[in-house]
Amino acid sequence: MATYDLLAPLPLTVESYALEGLQLDVSSGFQRKSTVIHLNGGGEEGVGEDVVYDAADHDALQAAGAVLDLAGDTTLGDFCARIDALDLFPVAPVRGEVSRLYRRWAFHSAALDLALRQAGTSLHEALGRAPQPVTFVNSRRLHEDGGGPSATEIERLLERYPTLRFKLDPTPAWDEQLIAALAATGAVDSLDFKGHYKGTVVDNPADPVLYRRIAEGFPDAWLEDPDLSAPGIDELLAPHRDRITWDAPIHSIADVEALPFAPRMVNVKPSRFGGLERLCAGYDYCAEHGIRAYGGGQFELGPGRGQAQYLASLFHPDTPNDIAPGGYNVDEPPEGLPSSPLAPAPSATGFRWKG
Repeated sequence: MATYDLLAPLPLTVESYALEGLQLDVSSGFQRKSTVIHLNGGGEEGVGEDVVYDAADHDALQAAGAVLDLAGDTTLGDFCARIDALDLFPVAPVRGEVSRLYRRWAFHSAALDLALRQAGTSLHEALGRAPQPVTFVNSRRLHEDGGGPSATEIERLLERYPTLRFKLDPTPAWDEQLIAALAATGAVDSLDFKGHYKGTVVDNPADPVLYRRIAEGFPDAWLEDPDLSAPGIDELLAPHRDRITWDAPIHSIADVEALPFAPRMVNVKPSRFGGLERLCAGYDYCAEHGIRAYGGGQFELGPGRGQAQYLASLFHPDTPNDIAPGGYNVDEPPEGLPSSPLAPAPSATGFRWKG
């Protein structure tokens, strides 16, 4: 049976909903905002997190308030279809369609949580899957202040968290000496070229010299999101195609099928797929076609990170999941954070991951 068919028939009663704004000052000039969706009904509450990146979109949503008429007795599948037919933005989103996908997932995940809690069961029980320990990587871009990037910050983190694995963003400032030092740690699982970001603060134009250094310097690591359209890059990386993974371009099965060659692994990011049925279909498609999956976070501030970890524990626990506990997001992670792999921590009911 298709994964979605195990969930869609769940009865769902919605009486009201509320919005909760979260925010975190990440660095000078950047304040991360998100909105938690609280769906209420039958004495239970379901939660989901809207991870739209633009603060103005959260401000508009929260200022408008809970204006949608969502109340009624239905099923999870019918409720999700109803959400898909609504415009969830009081004003047009800054980033267009991708933001609509993020917000749609927030309502779908809240509905999934509520339906499971009303049924007195958990996601893994509903799917007949046992949660597994979740391998994760710490995703970061090395600081380039002062004398340029160095391996020191990675080495310091490994002293405190010896089993920590990394997904790093290489930049043109990486020289052969730095690459050798990072490779020597044996802790780098993947390198993110950021080749599909345009007009953002993390843009990283394709540099054949850098690409070659990375591919040769990390012979066992995954190579994420190269820009194969840039001159010479496709030919340069042709011998390494079995290590190329895709993240930013993947919003649907159609995006996987449109890749220039069949992938061995892709990022099935729940919020980017934008809906429960699309996400479940993505998991099923990857399983049927022998494509490994890994999860990714969206700098969640609330329940969304735990929900992504929960899904990883059920569908891809042993891949380089970019869903480290939130404490790893800061420049200097505090002491006492969980190590990889994360022990399974599903709640007794619902779509929640404790901790």
